[in-house]
Amino acid sequence: MFTIAIHGGAGTILPSDLTAEKEILYRNGLDSAIQAGIAILEKKGTAMDAVTAAVTSLENNPLFNAGKGSVFNHLGRHEMDASIMDGKNRAAGAVTCVTGVKNPVQLARLVMEKTEHVMLCGSGAEELAHQFKLPFESPDYFFDSFRHDQWIAIRNSETTQLDHSGEKKFGTVGAVACDVHGNLAAATSTGGMTNKKYNRIGDTPVIGAGTYASDSSCAVSCTGHGEFFLRAVVAYDIACLMQYKGCSLEEACRIVVLDKLVKMGGEGGVIATDTKGNISLVFNSAGMYRASYKAGESVQTSIYR
Repeated sequence: MFTIAIHGGAGTILPSDLTAEKEILYRNGLDSAIQAGIAILEKKGTAMDAVTAAVTSLENNPLFNAGKGSVFNHLGRHEMDASIMDGKNRAAGAVTCVTGVKNPVQLARLVMEKTEHVMLCGSGAEELAHQFKLPFESPDYFFDSFRHDQWIAIRNSETTQLDHSGEKKFGTVGAVACDVHGNLAAATSTGGMTNKKYNRIGDTPVIGAGTYASDSSCAVSCTGHGEFFLRAVVAYDIACLMQYKGCSLEEACRIVVLDKLVKMGGEGGVIATDTKGNISLVFNSAGMYRASYKAGESVQTSIYR
């Protein structure tokens, strides 16, 4: 038995926002990403490898605000964050404010596996990427005309936009998985907010806020308004409700996302799985790009409520 779930962001995502052709592109992107993870899990691979593969696929797709599709910050640059966590031993790695790195999730994993640290920032993280010969790309690789126009429209103001449309969409990608060995893993990656301040850090690279995994409870990846997810310590709070209060996975996710976050004014969602084959996809926004799979069943892909 194994499970995997992915997300490509949450927010004001309505059927009227997407043409039929654009919706197909999003669904195909989600399907490609989850299939990358499934292929590993079917061969009895690890949850860590599965979430890395799924998030890498999403980072390579310009539709999603991570990796190639990352938005522009206030200086017109692409600063990316990512994190990953192994539920087996709660080892974790994260990077923040990195530029030029093609796949930040792979760099986050290098931090976990090749250093004694959990988080590296900026040039220090990029130096590690060079050391282990991770691919770098030029600014042209990350350029997207829609996102550039979006940034141009607001760059002289203090306004930020939380994704890739003028409406409220929260651009983050993530994956959670449980492998046949009963081990959990979670990974999350993002380009942040359009016109964000230089070196702004959201919840994505913060272990316990945007990403968490422990075999004793669950694996969680978050997407939403990062400042609220940081303050609510969303991912770890879900795990704590399960481990210390005895909540089910679905109960814990609903308490945090539909009650705690809402009362704070936070918007977004989570994907989560446990070692019992349960998957939860909970969000308080109008939509969330998402897909899930349980061994022996069919892939479920959704965008709207």
